[in-house]
Amino acid sequence: MAKKEIYTSAELEWCEQKLLEWKEYIDQNPISGLQDRISYKTTANGGSIPMVVSSVEAQIKSLRDTMKEYLVMLQQVEAMREKEAQRAQARGSAEINGMMTDYQ
Repeated sequence: MAKKEIYTSAELEWCEQKLLEWKEYIDQNPISGLQDRISYKTTANGGSIPMVVSSVEAQIKSLRDTMKEYLVMLQQVEAMREKEAQRAQARGSAEINGMMTDYQ
């Protein structure tokens, strides 16, 4: 038996918001401007040594993975929009005829 997926407009809006966040993140972190993220770790003797927290390669992989996930989610959102539009057509318009206005 096939599983039915029912999405509400709130879920669709949430997914669209996440897509915007991911797009902004990718735009704000261009590959050409990436640098190793370095932090200093305190040693047992009280000194400090530099430590790479995130290499350029790791950041590029993260951006690449985010772009892949963005494209997959974009396809899903488009499918959700189509389903939502079909459901709206199936429900018909929300206009109330003249006879019903007397009972409101």
